[in-house]
Amino acid sequence: MTGIFTKNVGWKLLSLGAAVALWVSVASEPELATLRSVPVEYKGVPNNLEISSDFVEDVVLEMRGPSSRLRDLRDARPAVVLDFSSVHEPGQRTFTVDLGNVSLPRGIQLVRSIPAQVQFRFEHRITREVPVEVRFSPPQEGYSVAHYTVTPPALLITGPESSVAKTVSVRTDRIDISGVVVGHQFRVNTYLAEPRVRFQSPSQVVVDVAVKKN
Repeated sequence: MTGIFTKNVGWKLLSLGAAVALWVSVASEPELATLRSVPVEYKGVPNNLEISSDFVEDVVLEMRGPSSRLRDLRDARPAVVLDFSSVHEPGQRTFTVDLGNVSLPRGIQLVRSIPAQVQFRFEHRITREVPVEVRFSPPQEGYSVAHYTVTPPALLITGPESSVAKTVSVRTDRIDISGVVVGHQFRVNTYLAEPRVRFQSPSQVVVDVAVKKN
């Protein structure tokens, strides 16, 4: 049994000495504090709900630790990860930023987060069709639009309930018909003015326009 402790005793003493020296060097380092902006990430977002409030993209963390550990933050890239899996109904929810959702390198302490809490509003996701509003530039002098068709005439949009309800139509980019004297077909993009709403179907439409001489 004694041989276990005496075998390679030189290497063991050397390793012990190195460990003690490392501990002394770390313990003698000055403790510093730093403020750093870190991104906010999300997981567990419910499939039937959407965030309808402004997104929180980052928060500022105040951290404290030995100077060498704080230098490690350059490679660690910490982030705040918020878990939305507990959200099942529409409404406003508050999340506290603490060690439960922040991963820091060993030896670094979280002092505080600015802000300490973040709040989100969740709404039901809805989908519906809205008509396409076609926009033309002025035609050539002496001409006017005789008629036009748009295909498809309506597009499918989706998003938070309140934002979708405010969207009564989607508008095409302005179509330049100043050079059209009979008829022409245009393939154009459409635009959603409500930023939280997105297209559920392709956003391009085909516009056939005919002009006539006044």
